[in-house]
Amino acid sequence: MAEILTRGVRRIVTRGLVIGKFYPPHRGHHYLIETALRHVAHLDVLVCVREDQTIPGELRRQWLQEVHPTAHVRAIEDIGEDDNSELWAAYTTSVLGLAPDFVFTSEGYGDAYARFLGCTHVEVDRKRLRVPVSGSMIRSAPLRYWDYLEPCVRAYFVKRVCVVGAESTGTTTLVRDLAEYYRTIWVPEYGRAYCEKLMAAGIDLWTYTWKSAEFLEIAHAQQAMEDRMAREANRILFCDTDALATGIWQERYVGKRSAEVEALACARRYEFYFLTDCDIPFVQDGLRDGENIRAWMTSRFEDELAKRGVPWKKLSGSREHRLALAVSTLREIRIGLDLPDL
Repeated sequence: MAEILTRGVRRIVTRGLVIGKFYPPHRGHHYLIETALRHVAHLDVLVCVREDQTIPGELRRQWLQEVHPTAHVRAIEDIGEDDNSELWAAYTTSVLGLAPDFVFTSEGYGDAYARFLGCTHVEVDRKRLRVPVSGSMIRSAPLRYWDYLEPCVRAYFVKRVCVVGAESTGTTTLVRDLAEYYRTIWVPEYGRAYCEKLMAAGIDLWTYTWKSAEFLEIAHAQQAMEDRMAREANRILFCDTDALATGIWQERYVGKRSAEVEALACARRYEFYFLTDCDIPFVQDGLRDGENIRAWMTSRFEDELAKRGVPWKKLSGSREHRLALAVSTLREIRIGLDLPDL
């Protein structure tokens, strides 16, 4: 045990250790860490990272640190040889600079590992009776085990579906209908809120000269809002526009897309795109000015979606037909698994 000096009084500090892959972190891991935090004054959490893991180790470290802010979480190289407790004990001591007083595990190796560390092993829910889940179970079907994930981890696994289209082609109506159907939430269009802010400031949008920097701001804000809402979505998140659409709007008003907006669009991936057709009547809401170019914009979306090689489908017809076709499409590509059927 370590000693610290507080106001002239020496106090004993008990140190604990939790080590694992946390691939990904789930409620079982959190129960283990919270148990350890209740019993020690200082807790180190080591995240073992290998190059072949699909979820970056630093991201897993960030998730754990967010959920357990009082723990000391760091990512370390996974040296392999999981059955070699003596090797891992020596490696752990070299990483920490000392041996812990307690090691908390839910695994069979705990006793041998603690013995080589020269500390006490505390076994926590080894039979997974309290939290019946594992990392491999979640990786195989994250939507099925949704309730075992914290919001920050859910945002990573949530299925994001984007709806794009020209003005007054039913994009917002479709994302609302899809979100209601799947009992989840949807991300509104930040560009509209931006225009409303300009109008509230007395700016005439019909004569306004747009700047490229504004579209970059809109794209950044759209993605930030999407990422925040992804934490609260119920397995699937419907997005009313994205940076690809922002770039097409930039092309319309400025004459070309900027490299910065294009980079944001290329870096973001969605499970699927729906493009709303311009076969429904144009409705003027006080902000729209693109009635005569809806066909051109729809064509631009078709060209860009095809060029990028992303999965997409164009939806035409009535509101009810579009919703039914969207749901059946998601079911066909297996996004609808573990979600309610129509």
